[in-house]
Amino acid sequence: MVFASSTDVFVIGGGPAGLAAAIAARRGGLTVTLADSAIPPIDKACGEGIMPDGIAAARSLGMSLDTAGHPFRGIRFCDASSRVEAEFPHGEALGIRRTDLHQILVHRAEADGVKLQWGARVDGVAASRARWIVGADGANSRVRRWARLERSSRPRLRYWFRRHYRVAPWTDHMEVHWGERCQGYATGVSRQRVCVAMASHDPRMRLEDGLRDLPWLRERLRKAESVSSERGAITGNLRLKRVWRGNVVLIGDAAGTVDAITGEGLQLAFNQAVALAECMETGNLAAYQQVHDRLTLRPRLMARLMLTLDRRPRLQHRTVQVFQQHPDLFRRLLALHVGALPPQQLVRDGLTLGWGLITA
Repeated sequence: MVFASSTDVFVIGGGPAGLAAAIAARRGGLTVTLADSAIPPIDKACGEGIMPDGIAAARSLGMSLDTAGHPFRGIRFCDASSRVEAEFPHGEALGIRRTDLHQILVHRAEADGVKLQWGARVDGVAASRARWIVGADGANSRVRRWARLERSSRPRLRYWFRRHYRVAPWTDHMEVHWGERCQGYATGVSRQRVCVAMASHDPRMRLEDGLRDLPWLRERLRKAESVSSERGAITGNLRLKRVWRGNVVLIGDAAGTVDAITGEGLQLAFNQAVALAECMETGNLAAYQQVHDRLTLRPRLMARLMLTLDRRPRLQHRTVQVFQQHPDLFRRLLALHVGALPPQQLVRDGLTLGWGLITA
């Protein structure tokens, strides 16, 4: 068991959220120890895309991703017969293998002087005399349970699977494929590799099953070699009443989750890390609660909007049709998605989309 008594900040969990929190706190002048039972690089089933606002947040932590991964310029929606796409209003996004991103974060933390304890198990926080304890141990956080930070509601879960294929990316957009029972996601992560992910409400459905619902994506992969094993995870919206108690505070998925359909998990973690470091420096975790709630508002709204299309093929098709007829609407919703427009814009554009669906 690991105890961290001679440090300002003890971070439990060494994924992107924990490493970002450690980097931000160290850059603020605090001494930081991080512990995780795993050994790097740590992988996770995800779509492996970082949106432009996430790239900007990474830069604020002193990380340059310019030479990593594979850039993409926008989002493309696809259903069985229609396609519509839009570009980001500012900057590019990045497809990057989760293991490559993790190594970049580890190297940044080491260079900044974070004390990293890999393969170290933490069985509680009561005995730690660190000034601040940060729980970054994921959606099933033990730190959250130890600190008695309860859930406000039971999330509606979906099941997420990911695999990589050796094939050149066929577009400079991330693709979202809408099917009757699932959604598929295709993101280029290098010149000869594409990450393919699938989400559904059926715990028995696997990626190959989902591809039968997504014939256009299946055809793209027909001759492509699978170069990684299938990896699964659970996703969904989980909001907590509180994300701190005493000197214990949560970040990343431990502090609540936003459905992976948004692709905003890394952006949230990086921005939360910056805000948390500032609040620990001033000793005001109540301020972190306020910033956390503000940061998660937009992704939660977008997740709810996008999930209204889930398992509704007729609505999916009509929505893509409306976006084709009103391309400015799709561009504005994408700008809202990446933080280039205020959340209030969702109300106006939501009404426009609703009217378009009625009259399509």
